[in-house]
Amino acid sequence: MRWLTGWCTGAPRRGAPAHEPPGAVAPIAARPLWTGPDPLWAVGDWRPEEIRLAVLRPGAAAAVTTGPTAPDPFEANPATLRLAVLGHCGATDAELAAGLAAARGGAVRHLTGWPGSYTVVLRSGTRSTVLLTDLAGARPVFHTPWGDGTAYATAALPLADLVGAPLDTGHLAARLACPEAPEALGTGTPYLGVRRVPPGHALAVRGGRPYLTGYDGPGAEGVPERGEAPAVRELTRALLESVRFRVRTSPAGPAPLPAGPSGRPRLGVDLSYGTASATVALLAAAVPPAAGPAVPFPSGPAAPYPAGPYRAVPAQTGPPPEESGPVIPPASVTPPASRSAAGPPGPPGPARPARTGAVKGSWARTAARPRTASEPVAAITFGETTGTGTAPAAPVLAPDVPRLRRTVLAPGPDTLPYADLRADPTAGPLTDEPGPELVTAAWAEARFGAGGTDHLTGYGARQVLDGHPARLADLVRAGRSRELLSPVAALAGADRAAAGVLTGALRTPLTVLRAAHRLARIRYPDALDDAAVRLTLRRAPDGAGTAGARSVEDLAWVVPGPAARWLSDEALSAVALRLRLAAREPAPGDNPGAYRARHALHRHARGFRTLVHATEQPGQRLHAPFLDNQVVRAARLLPDEVRLQPGARHALLHAVLAGAGRTDLPPDWGRGPRPDRATTVRAGLRLAADGLAELFDAPLLAEAGLIDLPAVRAALDRAADPAALLPPAALAGLADLVATELWLRRVRARRHGACWTGLPRPVHPALPPPRLS
Repeated sequence: MRWLTGWCTGAPRRGAPAHEPPGAVAPIAARPLWTGPDPLWAVGDWRPEEIRLAVLRPGAAAAVTTGPTAPDPFEANPATLRLAVLGHCGATDAELAAGLAAARGGAVRHLTGWPGSYTVVLRSGTRSTVLLTDLAGARPVFHTPWGDGTAYATAALPLADLVGAPLDTGHLAARLACPEAPEALGTGTPYLGVRRVPPGHALAVRGGRPYLTGYDGPGAEGVPERGEAPAVRELTRALLESVRFRVRTSPAGPAPLPAGPSGRPRLGVDLSYGTASATVALLAAAVPPAAGPAVPFPSGPAAPYPAGPYRAVPAQTGPPPEESGPVIPPASVTPPASRSAAGPPGPPGPARPARTGAVKGSWARTAARPRTASEPVAAITFGETTGTGTAPAAPVLAPDVPRLRRTVLAPGPDTLPYADLRADPTAGPLTDEPGPELVTAAWAEARFGAGGTDHLTGYGARQVLDGHPARLADLVRAGRSRELLSPVAALAGADRAAAGVLTGALRTPLTVLRAAHRLARIRYPDALDDAAVRLTLRRAPDGAGTAGARSVEDLAWVVPGPAARWLSDEALSAVALRLRLAAREPAPGDNPGAYRARHALHRHARGFRTLVHATEQPGQRLHAPFLDNQVVRAARLLPDEVRLQPGARHALLHAVLAGAGRTDLPPDWGRGPRPDRATTVRAGLRLAADGLAELFDAPLLAEAGLIDLPAVRAALDRAADPAALLPPAALAGLADLVATELWLRRVRARRHGACWTGLPRPVHPALPPPRLS
């Protein structure tokens, strides 16, 4: 786990806890970036290109450095500005210098508009520090009172280790009951006293006091003036830049990993039967390699690029049989020699490039340039089956691309969900926060272990591009009820095929329209009171029923999570109290659909962060381009009526690939059957039945008063019985409970103070008594 940490001291405050002097405390195995009374460290296996520093002193130009350098000496000069960018940032040195100069006046939003995923730390003088989170929430920032000031970090566990914070059982109850509701979660974390900076906000620490300000307000959620075509062009440009930057700036060669083969390819992509991962794979395979020698794939060298102008997919001689196939270049791309010969005579000079149909920023080039050997990309696919027992056609999602080296992994008992429970549950990785990704870590680790040193995924595309059902209420609020006809008709058609003509033709349209109008008109306090009542009465959606019924359940300000049905009465009452107290606060400034969609994205980004902590191997990097700031901002430009169209995500990604020069995809691309993940999950539950019984023999969740233990045991028994019927949401709820119990045991088993040196000898605290309020 890589993290960034530091603190800002201030004047002594009355009632502040007594700690060791900050000068005697430092993180273990840390690299100092700034020194002095307010230091900054980078901890973990950071790559040299992931650490970039810029310093602007009075009367001098900004100095930008990359990689490990000597820590910048402390200067008691209030006019000196320092900027630290950690992560994958696509800004050039000149852009960093210009951004630092522009930040001198207090503006910070421009520091979040570069390609990539990164954390920004801005130091102004000696007593002011600003940290910026991303819009999705994949790179959060945490803070807590420390000594006479405030300590901050990009991970919550080290801060809890620093101040000896106990676990916050009330926050754990809120995560299980309402995982997408900020009214229940607030800015808390699983550690008492450690606070989270919301996504899209800046943490400013001045004089040791923390202040939160939003740099991307609700007004940026939608731009009605932008139509569909400009929004798609901006989305294409942003996604192209995100993928291209990662492909071209990854390390020059494969790094041997302790748990993997020494011949790991440099680049890897997911082909997990989804259009998002297939889109990222095709874009990554289309990026021309940077200048320099290519890294050969373990199975053999790759063919070079042709000498002429190239398109999105390079040509290759002699591919393996399963990868061979015709490569259809775009008809509008012709060699420059042919164009100059066919055109009328004219004065000598560079030929005017022909129109290719690609958007600005793509790589459908027309001019010749030096080529290097074509570097292969490892495409990893799991051999899953659909509900009918047949294998989904992954090659349909990613047609024959010579540069992709497809690897199909055979599923086995060691890759099933809950596989870690058959061994010591406390032996797994300790993540910063709990999440259901812990129960599927073995499956994801097998995929990523066979991937590249830089592995690109399609995580977050559904949350970024899809239309949340609650956006139907936004159309009603805007007086555009006629635009509800298409999405409601699609739901009615699906329900008519699944539940009969009466349900599809009459019940579904009426219930969906009525729920949309109710959400558009209900007052925010009344909506939270209704959610509190539903939570207390255990009326959580089970995911069963038709598509229209599931959409009706989502048409609310707050929806209980799938694990809420198994929480104790005390835990549910405490979370309901949080909702009622939040009802006294001012209502959000945006519409309910945009509000729900944004917080669903935040929850998914938290899950991706947990997945990275649990499965990423040393030296490897997992990338999610759809969670980048510029991609999220570009997706916000999409009108609601475009998002809510049937098959909107497939059509948008198809348009993105067409804008990048990939024009040979079939019209029905991305509409194949999906793998049957429920059957795989239940198979894992059956194999891990003994481990689950032992795990919930004396669970810490029951000790903290969070769950109804007999109900949980009964649900686990039903899930392990192949003949028992189980609603879809029950599997997700059980994953939340099991993952939280695993995380609690791993937290209790770790040694306190393992992240820091110079701390006083701690007293190991037991799990605190129930504190749900």
